[in-house]
Amino acid sequence: MAYLYILQSEVNERYYIGSTIDLDRRLKEHNEGKTTSSRLTRPFKVVFVQEYETIQEARNMEYRLKKKKSRLIIEKIITTDKITIK
Repeated sequence: MAYLYILQSEVNERYYIGSTIDLDRRLKEHNEGKTTSSRLTRPFKVVFVQEYETIQEARNMEYRLKKKKSRLIIEKIITTDKITIK
């Protein structure tokens, strides 16, 4: 299994979108400051997770979400608990 995840910073409420095959390890890395892009806004909480069969599928969706760069789309995904972009 692979996962697409959305984290929310408990410091400034910004979102971080990522994908992984080990969600627990990845969240721990974010919260320990091992991820350069999110080091200054930790700690994080998981606000959305979606499972995929392969890491490539999860990364494709991660890329598509990041390309949109829309807080409104991310918040809609979180509140509806589903991804509706094509």
